[in-house]
Amino acid sequence: MEYRRAWQVGGTYFFTVNLAERKRTLLIDHIEELRDTVREVKQAHPFDIRAWVVLPDHLHAIWTLPDDDADFAIRWRLIKAGFSRGIPQGERISDARRRKGERGLWQRRYWEHLIVDEDDLQRHMDYVHINPVKHGYVLRASGWPYSSIHRCIRQGWLSEDWATEKEDKFSFGE
Repeated sequence: MEYRRAWQVGGTYFFTVNLAERKRTLLIDHIEELRDTVREVKQAHPFDIRAWVVLPDHLHAIWTLPDDDADFAIRWRLIKAGFSRGIPQGERISDARRRKGERGLWQRRYWEHLIVDEDDLQRHMDYVHINPVKHGYVLRASGWPYSSIHRCIRQGWLSEDWATEKEDKFSFGE
């Protein structure tokens, strides 16, 4: 089966990348290995990280590629392979993967979306940063340690209580 990808030189993309076993917590259990792998791949194949959140079993990222490059696939291939090599085996491996000499950490495919304009970028940035709240890991986005929201807060783009319900919103009696 051939997958159609949106290739744009210098494009900005939103990605969702999942572990094969969605109940595992490998991404946060081995966050330093993931960070090191991303750093190594960025050195060899540069890209700008606009937003990123790492959850126990999946991650979301927004990247902008260099003006002369559209190959996000090699970057993901290297990140997945590098991370997989850096952590101990222990995952369930299907017969098909075993025959190909593959590990069973990642879903084979990932989802990408080419960002089309500033509004689209902002919606996807918000989605990345609110995701830990959506999944019930924290009550406010800034409470999740594995998120680029902290960079946005430091740079003054978002407040510490961004997207948090005000406590008095549902109060009664006045």
